[in-house]
Amino acid sequence: MTNPIPSPDGHVADAVKGNWVDTIAPEATRPYLRLSRADRPIGTWLLLLPCLWGLTLAMVHDGQASWHDAWIAIGCAAGAWLMRGAGCTWNDITDRDFDGQVERTRSRPIPAGQVSVRGAVIWMCAQALIAFAILLTFHVNAILLGILALLPVAIYPFAKRFTWWPQVFLGLAFNWGALLAWTAHTGQLEAPAVVLYLAGIAWTLFYDTIYAHQDTEDDALIGIKSTARLFGTNTAPWLRRFLMGTVGLMGIAVIFSAIDDASVMAMVLALGGPWAMGWHMAWQLRGLDIEDPAKCLQLFRANRDTGIIPLLFFGAALFV
Repeated sequence: MTNPIPSPDGHVADAVKGNWVDTIAPEATRPYLRLSRADRPIGTWLLLLPCLWGLTLAMVHDGQASWHDAWIAIGCAAGAWLMRGAGCTWNDITDRDFDGQVERTRSRPIPAGQVSVRGAVIWMCAQALIAFAILLTFHVNAILLGILALLPVAIYPFAKRFTWWPQVFLGLAFNWGALLAWTAHTGQLEAPAVVLYLAGIAWTLFYDTIYAHQDTEDDALIGIKSTARLFGTNTAPWLRRFLMGTVGLMGIAVIFSAIDDASVMAMVLALGGPWAMGWHMAWQLRGLDIEDPAKCLQLFRANRDTGIIPLLFFGAALFV
């Protein structure tokens, strides 16, 4: 394994300079917060936004909203932060030898020697247990879904070893909140939530393929598989397919959600969400340069806004 070259101040290579973890967090907590990617909040957003899609579309579906829905949103936000942290910790435990061989990841806390594997396991379990305590406040069917979500989370770090499509497994894990939040509101898992979940998986294939293009050279050297390596210079046509899948499936989810009880105006407004999201994804495609890692990271981070766009439309549809 290549010897890691950690930053003197512990800063992780792909974190934004001057982030709150590196500047104001207590020094003893910084390695653990870096392990949870607290210095890189985009992942929490990408985990949270499908939860909020599912919650708002569920409210559009049955025309009901209560203070408990506010708690579901808050619980999903806290749970997304905690489970993203636990998942990233698990990912770094399983990938510790690979991370030391990749320029972008060798500064992460485990390969850089800031956190021991034992310490990482304890930290992972603590985050997961707090998230589980929050989950217990939801409907029993949502609790069962939350427990089942551990399966794709556990598998994902190993997917890059046996398939060229590890981004599918990431999508299965990262968009589970669409199923969970819908069920937390309605008490049952229904077809619109499943279609919305599939739309989220297509979106994940879009943004994580862009993200994976940062590491294609190192990944090829150490035998890590990804859609970025699979598609290569043919990436753009594949991303267009994922764009169309995202928009089409989300549009179907909206129609299924709104067709029974929502007004025509609410349905039209909600359908503006996937339409506007598609335009934002098309903007990313126009600026994509797979040979420029910095540009790939910039576009990947832009997907926070991509996911917020339909949420705004879904929220507005609740008021018409």
